[in-house]
Amino acid sequence: MFSSDVPPISLGSWPTPVEPLARCAKALGLGPEDLWIKRDDVTGLGGGGNKIRKLQYTCAQALAVGATTLITTGAPQSNHARLTASSAARLGLRCVLVLGGAEPESAQGNLVLDALAGAEIVWAGGDTASAVDAAVQAVADSGGVPFVIPFGGTSAVAAQGYVDCAREIEQQLPGVERVVVALGSGGTMAGLVAHLGVDRVVGVDVGAVADPVSTVAGLLDEMPGPTVRAADLQILRNQVGQGYSTLTEASAGAIRCLARTEGIFLDPTYTGRAFAGLIQLVKDKAITAGSETVFLHTGGLPGLFGHPELSTLR
Repeated sequence: MFSSDVPPISLGSWPTPVEPLARCAKALGLGPEDLWIKRDDVTGLGGGGNKIRKLQYTCAQALAVGATTLITTGAPQSNHARLTASSAARLGLRCVLVLGGAEPESAQGNLVLDALAGAEIVWAGGDTASAVDAAVQAVADSGGVPFVIPFGGTSAVAAQGYVDCAREIEQQLPGVERVVVALGSGGTMAGLVAHLGVDRVVGVDVGAVADPVSTVAGLLDEMPGPTVRAADLQILRNQVGQGYSTLTEASAGAIRCLARTEGIFLDPTYTGRAFAGLIQLVKDKAITAGSETVFLHTGGLPGLFGHPELSTLR
């Protein structure tokens, strides 16, 4: 259950801006004030991204117990891993990233930034949970005072960072009708729903977890506030394509659309899929002219450089 009495520390620049997407809205057949973007890609630390709001809570817990090492897990292009490494550097802590799979021949994207921030990288040698868990345990047993941050930085306590974000959005756009967001490990959507309610939040599954509905519902069960039924959550599951690490045609189109109408870049795995979901909602008339929709940009720009196939987009 949600039980942390440890206040968050500040690791970013708040509030992040909300900006109109007038040209993009026009291209999609919406009005100039119908579509907005919440810029959690410019949170400040480590290249920015949504994980900073969560890390303000988890790092506070780590410091409270006297941790000397932050340990977390993720895929090779994990934005959470990059921002954990950056947070550790800011706080003067050792950081070990346990990443799934085998070490690539060359480092690209987030892996370059992980190393620049001073993180030690341990390759689990497999993508299974058991392989990753065994590698985490070995690091935790190696000395110091370890603090293990879960996959994606997500917990009921960390999700409180997106209750904070939801409050910002309400102050910046009091009439907002919906927020569309990528759904990875679930904490970002859970925090938004906890404050804004199920009717105003749409999550776009990116394939990071096997059962996103129960993942988000489980987090909400541990958070303060009204009970939320899993069946009431608005989650789109049609943007995963061939899997979490692949570039879908719809994501590529969404990346191109926002880059060429607004000069804003999305990543292939999270925000590209989420914006593709938003475009589909417009096509399906679930988003129509005359209502305010906010797209939550959760960051991930370095992940673009882990997908060289994007260089062929025209």
